[in-house]
Parts: sequence; structure tokens; C-alpha cells
Amino acid sequence: MKKIFIITGEYSGDMHGARVAEILKQKNPDIEIEAIGGENLKKAGVKLFCDHSKMSGFGFSLKMALDHLQLETKVVKYLLEDYKPDLVLLIDYGTFNLRVAKRLKGHGIKVFDYIPPQVWASRKWRIKGIKKYVDKVLCIFPFEEQMYKEYGIDVHYCGHPLIKQLPPKADREEFFSRHRLDITKPLVSVFPGSRPLELQFLANILISGAKKLQKHHPEIQFCISHAPSLKDDVFDKFVHDTDFKVIKGENQALLSVSDALILASGTVALEASLYQVPMIIGYKGPWILYLAYLIFRCIKKVSLPNIVTGEDIVPELIQAKFTPDNIYYETEKLLYNTDYRKETIEKLGHVSSKLSDKYSAEEVSNSVLEALI
Repeated sequence: MKKIFIITGEYSGDMHGARVAEILKQKNPDIEIEAIGGENLKKAGVKLFCDHSKMSGFGFSLKMALDHLQLETKVVKYLLEDYKPDLVLLIDYGTFNLRVAKRLKGHGIKVFDYIPPQVWASRKWRIKGIKKYVDKVLCIFPFEEQMYKEYGIDVHYCGHPLIKQLPPKADREEFFSRHRLDITKPLVSVFPGSRPLELQFLANILISGAKKLQKHHPEIQFCISHAPSLKDDVFDKFVHDTDFKVIKGENQALLSVSDALILASGTVALEASLYQVPMIIGYKGPWILYLAYLIFRCIKKVSLPNIVTGEDIVPELIQAKFTPDNIYYETEKLLYNTDYRKETIEKLGHVSSKLSDKYSAEEVSNSVLEALI
């Protein structure tokens, strides 16, 4: 019996890993799979070594570093001495996963990296570690494949998982009715992030910008997305001072029915672009981390729609530019400047054309099974 171990660090990786696990089990019912993951992998019938809920973080703290080091040591010991898998599939969560890969090197366990670190965006030197410790890279952007090949790394372009996994647009009338929204009024939705420290730096400013828009345009209705990875008590303390409707666990449906979006930077921007919903992107963090980002970044664009297309489609309000006034101005422009709105929606349509229609999870599963023969 062949054995696989999957390592994820947050909700999105857990979701993508679950799709891969389901297909692997369909193709080979005898395969044994364990993982560090969450509810999605658990529902896919995968035995969890531990839940990754405490792994997800933003920024740095001594406790976080110690927790990660302790888990790293624990999982490596388990893999080498007890479970002894034929292959370890790393999914996203680059720093932790590459450290595990380094410690597995030379022990006869194949290591594949799905959704590898975005070395093309910053800290390009990490590609040397990938070449040294990872047997195969399973990348999700077309421009990544050539880059890895240039470094002599075994790579397979799997296509982006969102292309096949993103649900169709929600029924606007049904959604509005269920959440008691007015179908005749525009809807602006705020996505403040999926991690506690993101909320700490972003939520207040995002909501203040939305409130300013509400003051000038009382006809607009607002929703705030509550990421399923955030506990209610953590989320509530950042968004309690608002009358905006909170919607939990329906991120993609809310994205698809909104007229404009105010987003924290991340994969959510790519999801929004595939629904062709106009958006602005905001992000802010500790100044020391921002200065480090400026030093080590390889490209100047931040949001995935802009990176994928090479165009400046989405307004990016980063660090000092991330203010309530700028959020108000850019969102108002998206809603009420008819020509600008039309042009933005048209350009967002270019994003999907830049990505393959491959079924990413199946491509990954096939690569894994080929390696186990």
C-alpha cells in the first residue's frame, strides 16, 4: 500500500488538498493518506495528524515561531520514524513547508510542492532551496513553469485550481432575498482578510472608507465577509462598530453578486476578477515588514489580476496610500464613473484568458500517482 502525507497551513490549502485527496482515492482506493490540515481534508476521509488552525498567521511573533518549530520537529519525527510515507505533498505555506522538505532530504521520501512560494514576487533566492529539497514543483501560473525550468527544476504546470473549482455566480435575487438585501440598490462588500493580524491592520481602515462612501451615497448597502477560518469572537471585536450586514462562510457567493468590492490583498482578488466584479485592493502591515518587502520584491504589482495580466486593472492602495479617503474615492469611481466601470469589467475578463482551463487537482493527482509507480 502506497502512503502519502499532505501538509497545508491554512484554509485555502486545506480546500485544494481535499480535492487532490478525493481524486487520489477515486483513482486508487487502496492509497493511504494522512495530513496536517483542516475540515475539508477531514471530510475527504483523510486522517489528520493535527489541525492546522494555529499555523495560520500574518507577520511574526516569538510564540508563532516556537509553535511552528515544535510542530516541524514533531511532524518530521513522525514521518521518518512512524508513518514513513512514499511521498509528501506540500501545499502552499512556503516557509514552513520548505523547512520540512529540507529535513526530509536524503531519507528516501519524495517531496512534491503544489502551489509553491511566489518566488517571482519576492525573495527569489528561495528557488535555490526548492531546487535542493523538492523533487517536483506543481505550479499554478503559466509564467512560473518557464522560470523553474530555467533553474533546472522538475516542474509541471497544473493550471490554477480556481478555474475549475470556483462555483458559478450565485443567483442574485435568491441571495438578496435570503439576506434581506434590497435588490434595487447597489451592494458594496468588504473583505477584511482571513487572519487575526490582517484584521488588526486592515479592518478599521476598510470599514472607515466604506462608511465614508455610505455617508455620501446612502443608497448603497454594505456587507462584510466573515472568513470561515476566523472564530466569531476574534472577528466580532474588529467589526462591532458598524451596521453593515455580516455574512459568514459565503465568500464566493457574496463576491459574485456584489457591484463593487473593497478587498484585502490575496487570492480573493483573483476570485473576484474571474467573476468580473470591479474592486479595489488595500493592504497595510508593520512598517518594518513593508520596508523588507520593498527591498526584496521582484515585481511592483501586488494584486493577482494585475500580476497575471501585466495590466493596471485594479487600484492598489498599499501602506501609506491605504486610507479611508482613497478607499472612498476609488470605490465611488468604480460605481459611478460609467466608462471607467465598463472598461474595468472588460479588462477583468482578460484574467481567465491568461490561465489554463486544466483541472488542477487532477493534474496534481496524476503527477503524484505517476511518481508512486
